[in-house]
Amino acid sequence: MSDPAAHFVGQRRMLQRDRASAALGMVVERDEPGEAVVSMRVRDDMTNGFAITHGGMVFALADTAFAMACNERDPLAAGADDAVTVAAGADISFLKATRAGQTLTAHARRRILSGRNGLYDVTVTDETGDVVAEFRGRSLTTRRTHPGDAE
Repeated sequence: MSDPAAHFVGQRRMLQRDRASAALGMVVERDEPGEAVVSMRVRDDMTNGFAITHGGMVFALADTAFAMACNERDPLAAGADDAVTVAAGADISFLKATRAGQTLTAHARRRILSGRNGLYDVTVTDETGDVVAEFRGRSLTTRRTHPGDAE
């Protein structure tokens, strides 16, 4: 498994602690408040019994972009609050199958923030720009602190 701190060097600490995204080889293309773009090359070990990309892998990619978009401020950055925003729910529609060797890109965008709740849409495309999946995530800002804050 890839060391997330080494894999996401130069990225915000939330990612530097994200073992799952690092292990899947995700790459941050853009990280802006309310918007994120993350890509991932599909490996052989990410395919199912039909030799197509496992839906859980597509969901994981979309979920990482969603997590970045809804955690708009790095709580460990100077001057930022310590709120942690998590998924309250998510739905995905799979629209096109992909295979090992292809590169998927998830583009997450904030639709609305209302109090502690948010709604985000994520479009997953392949390297040709075809839409592979559409994901809608619902976020909740908690009163939790980030792991390691007390260290």
